[in-house]
Amino acid sequence: VAHFYQALAGMAPEAFMREVLAEGLQARRLLVGDDFRFGARRAGDFELLRREGPALGMAVQAMPTVVEDGVRVSSSLVREALAAADFARAAQLLGRPYRLSGRVVAGRRLGRELGFPTLNLRFPHGRPAVHGIFVVQVTGIAEDDDVPPLPGVANFGTRPAVERDGRHLLEVHLLDWSGDAYGKLARVEFLHKIRDEAYFADLEALRVRIDDDVRTARAWFADRPPPRPPAPCQP
Repeated sequence: VAHFYQALAGMAPEAFMREVLAEGLQARRLLVGDDFRFGARRAGDFELLRREGPALGMAVQAMPTVVEDGVRVSSSLVREALAAADFARAAQLLGRPYRLSGRVVAGRRLGRELGFPTLNLRFPHGRPAVHGIFVVQVTGIAEDDDVPPLPGVANFGTRPAVERDGRHLLEVHLLDWSGDAYGKLARVEFLHKIRDEAYFADLEALRVRIDDDVRTARAWFADRPPPRPPAPCQP
C-alpha cells in the first residue's frame, strides 16, 4: 500500500514510475484504465507509461472503458451505490453481488451474552464502503459446499454502543445456524440496509434493538424465495 502523503502527492510521474513502480514494487506488467492519470498535477498518463515503461522493465497494457447501459462503469459509481445501500445497482456495476470476506476471529462474546452470538471479522481499513446494520447472507462456514447461503443480520462499523477504539468490525448473527466457525473464511454478501449504527444508553436497550433488527431481517427473507447454493467456480 502506497499511503498518500505530501511527498508522494508532489512526486513527478517519471519519479513515481522509477522509484515506486519499478524499484519499490518491482512491477513487471501494468494494466491500467485508458484514462488513468498519475503524478503531481496528474501530469502522467497511459501514453507516458507505455512509452517509458519498457526501459524500466514494465510491460504496459490499457484496460478499455466498460460501459453499462450507456454509463461508464467506475469505482466512484460503485462507491456511490454502496453508500446509498443500492446493492442491486452495485451488483450491476460490479458484475457480481457486493461481498466481503474475512477470517472469523474471537470477539468479546458480548453478542452471546445478549442472546445473539455473532461471527466476528476484523478489517484494518479505516473507511469502508458500507457501514450500518444490514440483511446479509453468508457462505464459507458450512461443512457442505452445497448448503445454500446462510441468512443473517450484520453490524459493520465501530460499535459506538460498546466500543471506543474506532476499529471496524463486521459482526454477523446467523438466523438459523450455530456451530464453530473460528478460523474459517466467511464470505458475507450484503442484501439490504436496515439502519445506521446508533448509541444506546445500556445493554438492555441494545438487546431490544438487535431483537427488532433480527425480526426485520426475517421478514425481509420471508418476502423472497430462499437462496440457492452458490454456483461452482469455473476452472
